[in-house]
Amino acid sequence: MRKFIVPLLVMSFLAAGASVQAREENPFITSKEIDLIKLLPPPPANDSLQTKAELSEILALQAARTPEMTARSQADASEEIWRFADVMGVKFKREQLPVFARFFQRVVDSEGAVVDTYKDIWKRPRPFMVSDQVKPVVKLSRSGAYPSGHATSGTLMGIVLANMVPEKRAEIMARAAEYANNRIICGVHYRSDIESGRITGTVIAARLQTRDDFNTGFIAARDELRGVLQLGAEPAEAK
Repeated sequence: MRKFIVPLLVMSFLAAGASVQAREENPFITSKEIDLIKLLPPPPANDSLQTKAELSEILALQAARTPEMTARSQADASEEIWRFADVMGVKFKREQLPVFARFFQRVVDSEGAVVDTYKDIWKRPRPFMVSDQVKPVVKLSRSGAYPSGHATSGTLMGIVLANMVPEKRAEIMARAAEYANNRIICGVHYRSDIESGRITGTVIAARLQTRDDFNTGFIAARDELRGVLQLGAEPAEAK
């Protein structure tokens, strides 16, 4: 009978480890905790004056789009914290920040876990689905346009990152705004999608700060980041 004890213990240990890892990889929050129906107005109707005005903005930006603007908006199609590297400096790299990377993956996953539910409820068509004059320069998505997931995640990432490095708050939040606006430049979102995404990202960031698991992860990720960037253990704002 004893020969079965060790394998059973090993299997139990592996199962427990897998369970812990699964919990760590989960988003911090989902649409069950945040009701966007109560926080956001419904998106403008396709034939509304607002949508027509927003479509005109997209077409004007499309006509003015330079190769540099196109390249920037295409690069920002990637939903990851490393898009802030141009603000954070050359040491801001995934391989140097493993704890930080895992933490921000959960942050980004939280955006999708909240927003995707409401995209499916509102089902706002993307601009190129409304007008064949719109020529997107990124991979097309036919998921609901409202609210913008990229604007949500960009705002959310910006707020969390700025709280870690308040010395760069202005630059970080300016980059977050550009990240969101690039979804209009690349032709896949309306202005109101972006504005609602910024609101949603701010709400998610505020709600996350009330959670113990988020705050524990935040401190560990912040300390690793500030150590790599040689900024000191604790931000001046926190003292």
